[in-house]
Amino acid sequence: MAAGARHRCLCHPSSSVPVSREHRRAKTDRLDTELLMRAFLGWLRGEKRHCSMAAIPTLEEEDARRPNRERETLVGEQTRLINRVKAILARFGVRSFRLSLRQAADRLESIRTAEGTPLPDNTRAELYRFLERLNLVRAQIRAIEQERLRRLAAAPAVANGHAMVRLLARIIGIGVETADMLVHEILSRPLRDRRAVARYAGLTGSPDESGQRRREKGLARAGNARLRRGMIQLAWRFLLFQKDSDLAQWFQARTSDGRKTTRKTMIVALARKLLIALWRFVTAGE
Repeated sequence: MAAGARHRCLCHPSSSVPVSREHRRAKTDRLDTELLMRAFLGWLRGEKRHCSMAAIPTLEEEDARRPNRERETLVGEQTRLINRVKAILARFGVRSFRLSLRQAADRLESIRTAEGTPLPDNTRAELYRFLERLNLVRAQIRAIEQERLRRLAAAPAVANGHAMVRLLARIIGIGVETADMLVHEILSRPLRDRRAVARYAGLTGSPDESGQRRREKGLARAGNARLRRGMIQLAWRFLLFQKDSDLAQWFQARTSDGRKTTRKTMIVALARKLLIALWRFVTAGE
């Protein structure tokens, strides 16, 4: 290659290559490579529907996602530690111990079992170590949240990602954490239309069609699992904080039968509608 020439990196997902479903076919690494190569050459010739290329995030985009994803991991670790401490105490009949108190470690000495005896030495030492890890995790979560608020306050108003976070955080029911997740997981991506938005979040159905028979098999679960989970949680929270909105009334009208299965199905539809509405809000101002 000539000096100074630039390399171009393309990511070709094998799932986008059509294969024959009429009969069983041989499958080896050599045959798969040849199939991928033919599909790639067709894409280079301009046949855009021959296959597709995955969007590779830049280093800045990937780095911007790390605080939110790290915080989610730490919150899961915090829940695991709390459940573990509660399980240890429950074995001795202790169910009223409050782990949210700052002096929780100091109160371990005064805990008594259901028989009125102090906790065994090894158990108390284990609980001390669990509480030390819990305090460390909580301190790291607070550090991530404070750093994010500092960056939002210091960033100029014209910064695209930070401006989106500020805009979404003004909506009742959406906090800074959810707004930051939405911006860096989907809203900053150049998606084509509302269908692409719903597909990326994995909030679309997986239809099963054969002749005149057609039925839905539930969520495809092929999109961003973190985004899908966050949107369903946001949909439930949206019903709590914005009961008079059009989307909330739409949900109430379709779940008036009171069946839990209907509510579980329609909350996914509400999450999809809410995500599309937020995407239109930050991209087109609608």
